[in-house]
Amino acid sequence: MPDFTAARLNMVESQVRTQDVTDVRIHDAMRKVARERFLAADKGALAYADIEAEYAPGRWLLKPRDVSKLLQALRPMPGERALAISAPYAAAVLEDLGCAVVQADAGEPVPAGPFDIVVCEGAVARAPEAWTAVLGAGGRLGVVERGGAVGQAVLYVKAADGVGRRDLFDAFPPVLAGFEPTPGFAF
Repeated sequence: MPDFTAARLNMVESQVRTQDVTDVRIHDAMRKVARERFLAADKGALAYADIEAEYAPGRWLLKPRDVSKLLQALRPMPGERALAISAPYAAAVLEDLGCAVVQADAGEPVPAGPFDIVVCEGAVARAPEAWTAVLGAGGRLGVVERGGAVGQAVLYVKAADGVGRRDLFDAFPPVLAGFEPTPGFAF
């Protein structure tokens, strides 16, 4: 049986801290939350590899690097209300950070907001408007948008006058089933 405690420590030291994730609260939470519990027993050893690990058909846990960078950009604070869309590991980390978390699958209707944080583990062609619509004032959405070979982790922030968008970092997770880019006409 693999030593998952040692694997978690190694993951934080080699895949998270080395990628400019400086929020020690995220380090501590990732050292505690057992990633292997989200995978089938025969795939538990993949939980701490530098890969997207498939936990259900068409659903993946983001790489430790990517999920930690995305969570750091979201700046979660204790007491905030979070929506985790196809994001079981991110949900567990947010709960450890003191957030009240509602979980949903990307194919389901979006639960009623408002939410301070919305996060998705998996890529989409473009963040659905329904996801930004449930953000409260100052709410943040973290997701990877991917229309080709390379995706971009992005942060949406809701303000009184609309929703702003900022690119964060390159990421390559698989696109969630049902959220693929739609082909368009081009010359």
